[in-house]
Amino acid sequence: MRRLGQVEYEPAWHAMQQFTDTRTDQTADELWLVEHPPIFTLGQAGKTEHVLAPGRIPVLKVDRGGQVTYHGPGQIVAYPLVDIRRKHLSVRDLVCCIEEAVIRVLDLHGIHADRRAGAPGVYVQGAKIASLGLRVRRGCAFHGLAFNIDMDLEPFRRINPCGFPDLEITQLVSFKAAKLRDVEALLAEELARQLGYTAIEWRT
Repeated sequence: MRRLGQVEYEPAWHAMQQFTDTRTDQTADELWLVEHPPIFTLGQAGKTEHVLAPGRIPVLKVDRGGQVTYHGPGQIVAYPLVDIRRKHLSVRDLVCCIEEAVIRVLDLHGIHADRRAGAPGVYVQGAKIASLGLRVRRGCAFHGLAFNIDMDLEPFRRINPCGFPDLEITQLVSFKAAKLRDVEALLAEELARQLGYTAIEWRT
């Protein structure tokens, strides 16, 4: 597990690609935990008409699944770099593990959350609190999860989040006070548990 702090989106993206393309059957899976400066990203299915008024926030077309989303400070971005073939997981299995990790972290804060059929992610009272977008190459997954903790939600009003014009976006601190670093640690532990890891090493 690597806690990388705030890093620009594009270098992190290219680092994930390089890690995935150069890993071997013996390479340990990694989880990268980051925050990104403000940016809108468009997934492979992303349509530019869902970016309504980006203003000075950059827009970047990337190779993950999904539509448009926003990243910014106060949001945990978790990148599980997982050899799903080695772990005998389907993409849907991985999505479910990630969603379940977020649901359990929210439950630890006394917040009930659930899934929504046909719209991957995690929702609280109908509002989206965590988004997912993955890419699999050579049997290995990259990209991942964006979990809203304590951030400025205004930029979400400049897009149709995940391609849905009326989708409400929320965050953890709207329901309970929390510190991003504390939630990050809980999320990392829960992701490891959901994915069945028994040996965990923290690195910077």
